[in-house]
Amino acid sequence: MRASPITGDIVRDFAIAAITATIVDVPTVRKHKLSQTSVTAQSYVIVVVRLANGVEGIGEAATLGGPRWAEESVEAIKANIDAYLAPALIGSRADRFEAAGIAMDAAAKRNNAAKGAIESALFDAVGKTLGVSASSLLGGAVRDSVPVLWTLASGDPVQEIEEAERKLEARLHRTFKVKIGALAPEADMARMRRLAAALGDRAQLIVDANQAWDEMISARCLPQLAEMGVALVEQPVPAWNLPAMARLRARPGTPPLLADECVFDAHDMLTVAAAGAADAISLKVVKHGGLLGVRKVAAVAEAAGIALYGGCLLESSIGAAAHLQVFATLRELFWGCEHFGPQILTGDLVTEPLRFADFHVHLPTGPGLGVSLDVAALRRYART
Repeated sequence: MRASPITGDIVRDFAIAAITATIVDVPTVRKHKLSQTSVTAQSYVIVVVRLANGVEGIGEAATLGGPRWAEESVEAIKANIDAYLAPALIGSRADRFEAAGIAMDAAAKRNNAAKGAIESALFDAVGKTLGVSASSLLGGAVRDSVPVLWTLASGDPVQEIEEAERKLEARLHRTFKVKIGALAPEADMARMRRLAAALGDRAQLIVDANQAWDEMISARCLPQLAEMGVALVEQPVPAWNLPAMARLRARPGTPPLLADECVFDAHDMLTVAAAGAADAISLKVVKHGGLLGVRKVAAVAEAAGIALYGGCLLESSIGAAAHLQVFATLRELFWGCEHFGPQILTGDLVTEPLRFADFHVHLPTGPGLGVSLDVAALRRYART
């Protein structure tokens, strides 16, 4: 159902009246350890766009432990939305998504997570006004659910095996991405052998080094991971070292390589494709500046024969729903997605969380992003 009837006055129906940004901190059920940081609470900026017709759309910008994964922090995201991005859009048409992107790019360089949160909220508000899903505004869904993996990131193989067994038994996840790089390579290889032996052919393993290795360590460890049956390795070397990615990919015994931090926009994707540096690309709204940016990067990857993988930054159901809306429109999503974020939080920010069942996360139904903001939860987790 429509949240607000169409009045016939296009300017009033879609004019942006206000944009607000709120920082929230939501505890996680366990420590999430990456090569460069670890988090016990996940921080987001929740954006609310209010149209002149009274409809409100929501979006989300996620980070991991501050400006460590990329240059944006939640504090900077909010500040730049309040001071630069929101003023550039107030009074303009919410349904002119590309025009909004042009205005935001003119107001601030990069700031992709901030822009992605605003654009998600625009799609949500316009979808609610028209009574259609965001995926419909993007061309229409070709799938109603996406295979979803779970990340093992405590660093303790005993705990990780127990965690994986619970997910398998509940039919929630059967692909597991293991965060490595915080330990010495030898320790990580021993950990991976224990996981591979315990889970066997009941689960698929993916590894994410988060840029922790150099080319020499990668050349030594990647064949070992392949022998363990690891299906995919994400960003083993620093993002700047595309030549090393290409050389590693060409070495016998290297498992498929997933590019992440080296691709923020379509130009980066073209460079990676030309270098032959990746077999797959991790797509993220926070990297690509919004849903339209995800589609642009995906289009370049598809043209180059590079497979698509739905990446995440531990988004809540708000950010995950935005990703699912655009993932649902991609013709191929070979590697599925990793939007398990709502399950690692002690509480969510929506009235009805996403549904996880039969190893898939299901596309929410309803207009816009398909989820509704839990105002009480927003107040509870808001940073003061």
